[in-house]
Amino acid sequence: MLTHFRPALTLMLLFTLLTGLLVPLAMTGIAGAIFPGLAGGSLITRKGVVIGSALIGQNFTTPGYFHPRPSATTDTDPKDATKTIPSPYNADNSSGSNLAPTAKALLDRVKGDLPAAGPAPVPADAVTTSASGLDPDITPENARRQVARVATARHLTPAQVNAVLDAHISAPLFGFIGEPHVNVLELNLALDGLAAQ
Repeated sequence: MLTHFRPALTLMLLFTLLTGLLVPLAMTGIAGAIFPGLAGGSLITRKGVVIGSALIGQNFTTPGYFHPRPSATTDTDPKDATKTIPSPYNADNSSGSNLAPTAKALLDRVKGDLPAAGPAPVPADAVTTSASGLDPDITPENARRQVARVATARHLTPAQVNAVLDAHISAPLFGFIGEPHVNVLELNLALDGLAAQ
């Protein structure tokens, strides 16, 4: 029996070391050398301070900022550890709501969000969450609906805000993979930079 056990154990340890340690370390090293920003989390810094990631949305709620799509992430209720409470864009707990399209809770939330989204037709990403709950991007249509509010709050003209928005619309990858999108954090930072000028 030992003659069968020893080779099996040796191969298991060898492949565990190879596929569980050496290959991931090699891939991490190669990614860090070729794409250091992406491998490091696509962090965005201002004056040497990390203020976010281009890959994870942030919960902007004030009128002078473009708002991201809703987030379904939650956190533990500080009053009752057996329950959860909404915690938008909680990167520690990436998740969707897992509610069915016909779920009353989802329908009630979407109906409650519709008035703030403006007149119909409303872009889906203005009232629905992403699968991760951390989506950093919105559609150009969703962003355009927010231009008037942002311009008023920042004492800018809609044309000024639209110019910044137009400069931050990302085209589909290779021209056909995905949809045009706007990174909300980068757009809001550009608006802050415009205000500073």
